Amino acid sequence: MLSPEQLNKYLTDGFLSPVPVLSSFEAGRYRSSLEEFEDVHGLVMKTAFRNKPHLVFTWVNELMRHPNILGAVETILGPNILVWGTNFFIKEPGDETFISWHQDSTYWGLSTPDVVTAWLALSPSNIRSGAMKMIPGSHLVDQLPHKDTFEEKNLLTRGQVVDWSSQPEASQLLELNPGEISLHHVRTVHGSEPNLSTDRRIGLAIRYIPTHLRQISGERDYATLVKGEDDFDHFIQEPIPEETMGSDEIEAHKLSASESFKILYRGTGRGVEV
Repeated sequence: MLSPEQLNKYLTDGFLSPVPVLSSFEAGRYRSSLEEFEDVHGLVMKTAFRNKPHLVFTWVNELMRHPNILGAVETILGPNILVWGTNFFIKEPGDETFISWHQDSTYWGLSTPDVVTAWLALSPSNIRSGAMKMIPGSHLVDQLPHKDTFEEKNLLTRGQVVDWSSQPEASQLLELNPGEISLHHVRTVHGSEPNLSTDRRIGLAIRYIPTHLRQISGERDYATLVKGEDDFDHFIQEPIPEETMGSDEIEAHKLSASESFKILYRGTGRGVEV
């Protein structure tokens, strides 16, 4: 659980970092699991499994239920918690990919902004490798307008960007060692620069929501109960993968991810095959 001081900092700034949750050995073991997959199937960022990987990788499903992560999230959201989504954010050395200034809440279609992202580092995330930058207190503003760019090197779904360039000095860099997480509010303005280091920057984002939230921009949506009870049934419950990349797991991923992309790309005439 977070201390009262940590909780107050999260509520004030809209983020908290760093929070240690894994040993460096554990983080290395999970990185190895990812790279064993990539040795066979290619870079995960080039596959449909960069989104909602918890449905096909048993070890990602295990990670999002880790008691150290859930304890921190429970301090903020309470005891009844769903995972709405997971995403890999991986930057290869020198590949020029970046993330523009944005609020996560822009296109997610969730009923209230009671959403916490736990961003887990599986490799060093620092100023050289393109660590996240956050604008303290920006979660206290309303939803801001964003412009879709669909820029090729932008890792966001639509390449969406909000204009916060007039106050770059207000940003704070969130450097993480492998096994540490940052926590941030769904409306906190954040972004990151390209990876200029010689190592990969490997991050796993886990999106936690309380069970009372619902999807208001799509016909249906999926989520996974990871703690407590769900007395609302606003989301279709996702299955727990029994094996990595099994046929049933791949089919479950296709069903859930396709609905997710309908929500994220609504109104653009675009979509993603999964």
